[in-house]
Amino acid sequence: MTPPGWLVVVDMQRVFGDAGSPWTTPRFEEVRPRIQRLVEAFDGRVVVTRFVAPAEPVGAWRQYYDTYPFALQPPDAPLYELVDDPGSAKVLTATTFGKWGPDLAEIVGDGPLTVTGVATDCCVISTVLPAADAGLPVRVVTDACAGSTDDDHDRALRLMSLYEPIVRLTTTAEVLAG
Repeated sequence: MTPPGWLVVVDMQRVFGDAGSPWTTPRFEEVRPRIQRLVEAFDGRVVVTRFVAPAEPVGAWRQYYDTYPFALQPPDAPLYELVDDPGSAKVLTATTFGKWGPDLAEIVGDGPLTVTGVATDCCVISTVLPAADAGLPVRVVTDACAGSTDDDHDRALRLMSLYEPIVRLTTTAEVLAG
């Protein structure tokens, strides 16, 4: 059975999966096979997002990149590569943590959205909450997301659970079971 709506795979990129990266997400490789199973199940209704640095940071982003100067690289830099070939999935690139906005809205319409990826406590939550605020039903696949740390992952999930019933926490098995 094909799940309803769209799967959004948030930022499964080398910069978050590389053990030597300052932004490594410790459970990255653990969630990757679950995400791949979900991609297959959503059969062409998949959006893969990429975080990249802006050419010229503005506002508070200047201070952010003063803290993380290694990340000020062009969008085609190896650290910003996706770890898996997106195949026929739509790829959305943004210079912001959250990927919800007009571009994603145009692709997914009224949803619903099923969200996976990294980091739960940054780019995932920054995508989920604005989508929910826009009125889309959102499922967060808890075992197909990874946080900066396990504690940060759990805190982000607790926060998103406060938005029920608009945001619902689920598991890979539950999504695949329909």
